[in-house]
Amino acid sequence: MSRRTLLAGAGAGATALALAACQSGPRPKPTPAADRSDGDPTVRWANWAAYIDEDDDGNYPTLQAFTEATGISVDYQVAVDDNNTYYGKVKDQLALGQDIGSDTVCLTDWMVARWIRFGYTQELDHANMPNLANLNPALRDPDFDPGRTYSVPWQGGFGGICWNKEAIPGGITRVSDLWDPSLKGRVGVLSEMRDTMGCIMQDLGTDIAGDWGDDEFTAAIDVFREQVDRGQVRNIKGNAYLEDLKSGDTLAAICWSGDITVINAEAGDKWEFALPVGGGTLWNDNFLVPVGSPRKSNAERLIDFYYQPEIAAEVAAWVNYITPVEGAKEAAMAIDPELAENQLIFPNADTLEQAHVFRGLTAREEQKYQTQFQSILLGV
Repeated sequence: MSRRTLLAGAGAGATALALAACQSGPRPKPTPAADRSDGDPTVRWANWAAYIDEDDDGNYPTLQAFTEATGISVDYQVAVDDNNTYYGKVKDQLALGQDIGSDTVCLTDWMVARWIRFGYTQELDHANMPNLANLNPALRDPDFDPGRTYSVPWQGGFGGICWNKEAIPGGITRVSDLWDPSLKGRVGVLSEMRDTMGCIMQDLGTDIAGDWGDDEFTAAIDVFREQVDRGQVRNIKGNAYLEDLKSGDTLAAICWSGDITVINAEAGDKWEFALPVGGGTLWNDNFLVPVGSPRKSNAERLIDFYYQPEIAAEVAAWVNYITPVEGAKEAAMAIDPELAENQLIFPNADTLEQAHVFRGLTAREEQKYQTQFQSILLGV
């Protein structure tokens, strides 16, 4: 299990999706569904795997607490394996304003920006979310959603490097260490373009948050293609990459921070995560309400519930990602003081300086870069 499946099964459709998603011409926006929350005390939440607190019986304690507090039952769906593949499943329904079967979905910043741009999300009523006052000020006004009109952060995290400590006792420090001949055929990378390419670009000296263009991306894609073509990279995966670490098929990888804590808890303390020399990536996944959802108010009450510091701390203690909720660190002290000092959950300024947000792309850049990346995934 992991927060984030091999894209090869998507076939050539993945490249077509990247092209279709970046069309820049005007398009009619669908009309939001009428809200029937008052007469329907349910909410459906689509999320990534291993991305909420869970007990030994497979129950979700904070979701049970939400239902007890509000009377709203939750259909929690582990439905997102990768931003692009999830979008490919629902984009036709979204374009028609239809119900996609979920009332709130958690997706990464750049994909949320796409949904907002196409009119696939509903405007949120902040009056239904008073606990949103606890949102970290640094996350309140992103360029893709000023004032958080359509989205609210769920969790954030780092993209970096990890390795099997038993197989690589000396560890690794840079992304380029993954290209060592001794690791040939035992390296994994992520199917999320911004994380894999972001880490490679920064290893080559490019600040992914800064002013860069085709030359810098081409230099990194050439490195990536070379390592795939020569068999250095074994797998390019989303949700399934941790299984390769567990089986030993891969000994080192570009990975997500919180996942390594989870795998160590599940399968023994065998792996180490680090932000590489050169820098890692920083991202947030965000709640949004799809345009066809008829239960927007229920979704807003769910979001509000998770902005209580005590609830946010309980989730953080299990998922080990960066919580966006102010006061959660103090609440975490009561759970586990060591947890409150974990830099992967409550990073300080020094840690944050080692990671960067992949800058926003124009429609032309999105089409070009995603197509180049997908062509490698698909063996073109």
